[in-house]
Amino acid sequence: MAKALERVEEISAFGLGRLRLAHVPPNRLSALARYGPGSKTPNLARAGEPKRTAMVCAIVRHLEAIAIDDALDLFVLLMATKLINPARRATDKERLAVLPRLERASRTLARASRALIEQLHLVEETETDLDVAALWIAVESVASRDEVRQALEQVETLIGPDVDDGDSRMRQSLTERYNTVRPFLTLLGDSAALGAASGGRRVLAAVKRLPALARRKVKQKPLLPKEIDEKLVPPMWRRAVYADPDLPTGSVDRDAYVMCVLEHLVRALHQRDIYAAPSHRWSDPRARLLDGPAWQAVREDVLAGLNLEAPVEELLAERVTVLDAAWLQMAERLEEAGEEAKVSIVASDRGGPKLIVERLGALGESESLRWLRATTSAMLPRIDLPDLLFEVHAWTGFLDAFVHLGDGGTRMDDLPTSLVALLVSEACNIGLTPVINLHYRALTRGRLAHVDQYYLRGDTLAAANAALIGAQSAVPIVQLWGGGLLASVDGLRFIVPKHSIHSGPSPKYCHFKRGITWLNAINDQVSGIGQMVVAGTPRDSLHILDALLNLDGGVKPEMVTTDNASYSDMVFGVFDILGYRFSPRFADLADQRLWRADLPEGPRGTYGPLEALARNRINTKKITTWWPDMLRVAGSLISNQVRAYDLLRMFGRDGRPTPLGQAFAEYGRIAKTLHLLAVIDPVDDTYRRRVNRQLTIQKARHTLARDVCHGRRGRIHQAYREGQEDQLGSLGLVLNAIVLWNSRYLDAVVTHLRAHPPKDREVLDEDVARLSPLSQRHINLLGRYSFAASQPREGLRPLRDPAARDAEEDLV
Repeated sequence: MAKALERVEEISAFGLGRLRLAHVPPNRLSALARYGPGSKTPNLARAGEPKRTAMVCAIVRHLEAIAIDDALDLFVLLMATKLINPARRATDKERLAVLPRLERASRTLARASRALIEQLHLVEETETDLDVAALWIAVESVASRDEVRQALEQVETLIGPDVDDGDSRMRQSLTERYNTVRPFLTLLGDSAALGAASGGRRVLAAVKRLPALARRKVKQKPLLPKEIDEKLVPPMWRRAVYADPDLPTGSVDRDAYVMCVLEHLVRALHQRDIYAAPSHRWSDPRARLLDGPAWQAVREDVLAGLNLEAPVEELLAERVTVLDAAWLQMAERLEEAGEEAKVSIVASDRGGPKLIVERLGALGESESLRWLRATTSAMLPRIDLPDLLFEVHAWTGFLDAFVHLGDGGTRMDDLPTSLVALLVSEACNIGLTPVINLHYRALTRGRLAHVDQYYLRGDTLAAANAALIGAQSAVPIVQLWGGGLLASVDGLRFIVPKHSIHSGPSPKYCHFKRGITWLNAINDQVSGIGQMVVAGTPRDSLHILDALLNLDGGVKPEMVTTDNASYSDMVFGVFDILGYRFSPRFADLADQRLWRADLPEGPRGTYGPLEALARNRINTKKITTWWPDMLRVAGSLISNQVRAYDLLRMFGRDGRPTPLGQAFAEYGRIAKTLHLLAVIDPVDDTYRRRVNRQLTIQKARHTLARDVCHGRRGRIHQAYREGQEDQLGSLGLVLNAIVLWNSRYLDAVVTHLRAHPPKDREVLDEDVARLSPLSQRHINLLGRYSFAASQPREGLRPLRDPAARDAEEDLV
C-alpha cells in the first residue's frame, strides 16, 4: 500500500493530471494513452510536435489515473480482507469461546430471577409488606448468595455493562490492527488526489490530519477529545475510542480513532462522498453528469430517444393508468381461475397477506422434438476449433476488425493465422506453447507476442464481435429463436490464483482463494452482445447497466432478465427511465412487496381479493419534484458520461438513499409491480416461461464457456485488469463464432430435412424453435498432438540456459 501511494506521488509530481483538457475529445485522449505504452521509447522521441507532447501528456495522465485507481483498490481491499473481516472473525470466535460460561452464569441468574419474581407476585397478591429476608430465602432456595453474585459478575465481565450488539467489540478488535495501517497513513493523508463532496468533507478533513496523528507519541502526550472530530465517532466506536483503561482519564485512544476514520473513508469512497482525480474508477460522478449548456445541447435528442418528451404529470398519469389496469386484470383473472389458479393469497405468520405461487413444471418434449435434436446433432460436421474460426472468418471477415494500435491498419502477411492462434490460446486458456510453430513465420513466439500487444485489445474485440452478432441475426433459423429484444445478464466466476488487486474474495465460489466475475449479456438469438470483468462477486445489478450501455453490437434489448439478482426499487427505476424492462427472477416471490398509485381522476374501484396486497402506495410527488434531475441522470448514462455503478452506489448510500435515489425508487416501484403482476399471472405463464427460457440459454452458454476455457483447470492467471478483459473478451468472441457456425449448419440441416423429409417425419417450427446452437460434441476443443519423433538420433537434447526467462512460465 505504501509503495502504491509512493507511485501515485511520483507520477503526480509532473502535474499533468491537473491540466484542464475538457476541450479535447475523450476518445482522442484514450487513443493516445493506449498507443503510447505500447510504443517503444525511440518511436515516441522521434514523433514530431505537437504530437509528441500530446502523446506524453495523455500517457502520464492515464498512468496517474491508473496509479490512483490501483492505490484505492488496494486500500479498500486491505481494509476488507486484512482488517475488518479478520476483526469480525476474531470477535465471533471470542464470543463463541465465552458462550458456555455465559450460559452457565445466565442460567443461575434466570433461576434466581424467577424465584424473586414469584415472591414479588405473592407479596402483590396478598398485599403484605415487602420482607427482604423472605426474598433472600426465596432466592437462596435455588442458588446461594455467592453463586448469584459470581454469576452477575461473570455476565458483566463477558458482555460488559452497556448494551452491545457485537459491533463495539469488533471495533475494539479492529483497533489492535493499527500497526497494519501505520506505514501508509502519512502518504494517505498528504495525498492531493482525494477530493470530497459536501457529505464527505468532514471525513476528508480527518484524513488530512492522519499524518500528524501517526507521528504523535501518545504515551508522552495523550490525545484529547478536543483534538479530534467527535462527530465522526458513532456509538459503536465510543467504547474503543474513549474507554481504554490503559489511557489517562479524559484522553482518546489514538489507534481506535484512526481506525474509525479509515472505516469512514472506505464508506465515503463507496458512496463517492470522497472521490479521486484523475481517476477512472473512483472519480466524482457528479462532475460527469451533464449540466448547463452541455445538457441543453443534447436534452431534446436524448428525451426523444427515450420517449420522455412529455411533461412528467402526463407521463406519470399514463404509467399509473397502466398499473391500475394491471391490478384490475389480475383481480379478474384470479376470480375467473378459481381453484385452478396457479397463485393464492394466504395469511402470513405476521398477520399480513402472503403470496403463494406454484412452481412451473417442465414443458416436456414431444417425440418429434427428440427425433429432430438427435438427427441434427448426428448430421453436424466434425471440425477442429481453429478450422471453425477460419471458416467463420471466410463468411464474415470478422478478423479484419483487428487493426494496428497506431494507424488502424494491418502491416503483416498472414495476420488471420496469427489471430486465430491467439484467440485459441486465450479462449482455451492454454498459453502460447501449444500454438507455436517455429517453422511457420505466422506462428512464431515473436510474431504472436507482437500481434497480442498491438492488435488484440478491447476495441478490436468489440468490433469483431459486432460482425458476428450481425451475421448471427441474418441466419434464417435464428428468427424462430427470437428477435434480439430480450437479453439476459449473468456472471461466470473464475478463480485467479495469482496475487492481484484486480481480483476479490468470494468464499461461495472460490473458497479461500480470490476471483473475478465475467459479466456477459446475451440476447434471445444466443449472441453474446456485451461483457465486462469485475473483481470478486459484487452485486450484479450494480454492473448490469454498464454492460448494457456498452454493447458490442445488435439491437438494443427492450427486456432484460437476470437470475436471482440482488436488486432494489431504485435499480428498477433507473432501468425503466432508460427504456429497459427489468425482469429479474426472484428467489422467493412471497417476500416481495407490491405497490399501487392513486389515479389523477381518483380511484375507480377496489382490486377485490388483491386489495390486501395492494396496500403500499407510491409517492408520486417525489417523482415530480426530482424529475428534471432524473432526466439529467438518464441523459448522462445514455451518453456514457458516467458509470451506472458509481451513480447507483452514490444514490443508494448503503441502504440510506439520497432524495434523488428515493425518487428513482418510487418510480421503479411502478415497473417492479408490473413485472411481479406479470410473473404471478394466475392463468397465463408465458411471461415467466420466457424469462426462464432465456436464463436457461445463459446457463447453457456458461457451460460451453467452461468447456472451451479448459486449460489450467479453468483458472485465469492474468493478474491485471487489461489482461483479464482481453482474455475473457477472446473467450466471448470464440463462443459467438461457435454459435454462428452451429446456427448456420443447423439451418442447413433443417433445410435439408424439409427438402428431403424422412418417412412419417415432419419438421415443425415449434420444434426448430427449441433447438440450441450451444452444442460442442462435434467440435474438437482439445487440439491435436504430433507423434513424429523430434529427439536427436545420438546423444541428449541440449540443456536450457538457467538465466534465460521463459515467457510461457511467466504466465503460470
